[in-house]
Order: sequence, then structure tokens, then C-alpha cells
Amino acid sequence: MDSTTPNLLIISASDPTSGAGMQADIQTVSSLGCHPLTVITGLTVQDTKGVYHVSPVESTLFEAQARIILDDSKVDLIKCGMLSSEENIRVLAKLLNEYPNIPVVLDPIMASGRGDELTSESMRQLMIELILPRVTLLTPNIMEARQLVKLDDQVKEISIDEAAKRLLASGCENVLITGTHEATDDVVNRLYLFDGETESYAWKRLPHEYHGSGCTLASAIAAYVAQGLSIKQAVEEGQDFTWHTLDAAIQTGQGQKIPNRFFWMNDFDDSDDDPTHH
Repeated sequence: MDSTTPNLLIISASDPTSGAGMQADIQTVSSLGCHPLTVITGLTVQDTKGVYHVSPVESTLFEAQARIILDDSKVDLIKCGMLSSEENIRVLAKLLNEYPNIPVVLDPIMASGRGDELTSESMRQLMIELILPRVTLLTPNIMEARQLVKLDDQVKEISIDEAAKRLLASGCENVLITGTHEATDDVVNRLYLFDGETESYAWKRLPHEYHGSGCTLASAIAAYVAQGLSIKQAVEEGQDFTWHTLDAAIQTGQGQKIPNRFFWMNDFDDSDDDPTHH
């Protein structure tokens, strides 16, 4: 067994476009030198414009997939995306509690890029109660962060700092809230660490809409954590990688562009512009 290549257990739903979901995660961690172990939570009907149907994998089959991999392979990190059903969330919670020493990165996918709802209120509640206390890093966008902490209909009035505070109070160790959906010139992402340290990162906003940017970011950070970087270092490197995948994005369909996770293999004419503003 090659012990130098980290194994990432990816738990997510399939995306036929390879823009988001399981396929995005596989591409990302492979590009960054990790080996993907994959457990499917659901099958989707989607294209680059939206999600039309989600068929959750039966929870017994989900559990069987995960257990046989966990029994067979050394897992360095677990990266979770769309969980697809309440039953799968309950099973995942049980599995995570049985493997308390494996770091967990959770991208709490709530909706597609065009706004198709992918989780119910009861699923969100279960994630908060059962999954968040085991999460090493949570990577919501601001809308997802607010949905996870809302106590009433005043969801848009919750500040980013307050949302992060509530998420940390729910038990997850660290939170990265992305600012793609905010009406700002730059995309501003905010990291909130378990020790109270906070960090803001401003990135040059790119002109297009992208399918799978959140999946790419969470998987990239997961890959760097699995390789031994600190959360803060992994977040910094993961953002840089993701920005470049978007800058080199490809148009495969009639909707959003898809991140090019193997941008480094192509001889692009890189501009001298620094995408960050520090």
C-alpha cells in the first residue's frame, strides 16, 4: 500500500455534468495528488442549468458502501457533500461517531446554482444536531450559513459574523463562509477558527456563473488538510486553487461554466494580475 498518497473518503451525490457533486470532488482531489474513495448518496438528473430530480440511495446501501471502504482502507479525511435524505444523514452521523479521529470537511449543499432546493427543513435540522458536532471544517456560502442558523423568517438580517458564531456554537470546529452571493466588487470569504481567530480573503470576482465552485473549494481544502496542512493553510491554498479553476473554466453545456480542475496541465497564457488583494 502506498502510504504517501492520502485517501479521501468522498460522500456525495452524482452529477452527470461533472460540474459539481461526486465527479467534481473526484477531479479536485485527484488533481491535488490525493486518492478518492467514493460513496454515493444519491443519483441526480441535472445539467449545467439546474437540477431536475434527486433520487436518494437507500440508506442501507449507503451504509454498506461506506462500511466496506472504511473497513478496507485507511481513510485520512472524510469530505461530505449532498447527503440526499434524512435517513442518510442519520447513518452518516453514526459512522462519524464510530470514527472520531478522522477529520471531516462538510459542504452543506442546500440548493443548486439556480436555486433548486436540495434539502428540506428537517434535513437541515438533522445536519445541525447530528453532523455539525463532528465537523472539522464547514464551508457554507452565506445563504447556506444563514439557512443553517435561522430561528425565524429574518434570515437575511443575520450578519455573517453572527451566523458563524451560531455555527461554531453548534459544535463544528471551524467555519469558512464564502461570499460569492454577496453584492461586492470582490468575492470576500471569511474564516472563523476554533480558537477565535478570524481571517478575511478578497478575490477578484470573475465574470461568469459557475457550476461546482463550492464543491471544488471544499474538496481542495480537504485535499490539503489530508496532506498535512493546517486548516488555515489549507483554506488559503484551496481558495487559490479554486480561483484558478474558475479563471480557466470550460463551457460544456448551455448553462453555467464548469471549473477546470486540471488547469495546470494546459499551457494557459497566465496574466500577471494577482487575483488576491491583501
